[in-house]
Amino acid sequence: MINFNYETDFSLNNKDQISSWILNTIYEETYKLEEINYVFCDDEYLHKLNVEFLNHDTLTDIISFDYSIGKLIQGDIFISIERVEDNAKDFSVSFEEELHRVIIHGILHYCGYKDKTDADAKVMREKENYYIKQLA
Repeated sequence: MINFNYETDFSLNNKDQISSWILNTIYEETYKLEEINYVFCDDEYLHKLNVEFLNHDTLTDIISFDYSIGKLIQGDIFISIERVEDNAKDFSVSFEEELHRVIIHGILHYCGYKDKTDADAKVMREKENYYIKQLA
């Protein structure tokens, strides 16, 4: 089950399409879905989580809490709509493209992809690009 929750003035227009896309990504990565909760929020909301749970006093676009067991995916993904808007401008892409990148980024983490090293970040970006094309 994929749930979309809103803690800010935002809502997805195409929830069914996004849900199918996420599910197809999980299956293509040979994982199974238990439950994912997306929470769309603002910078203040996400900053508070970042400080409280991760001891990071910075703004971020996404925080994911992974409760997966083996190949069964379960977790909570928090996304700051304000950060997505700013990042879209900074990277000269549409809001929708940046939002889709962040949405799938959290899923790829659950599927075992990392992004702390340059090499890992390159693989993560390639996977994001691949799956974004699947949505189009």
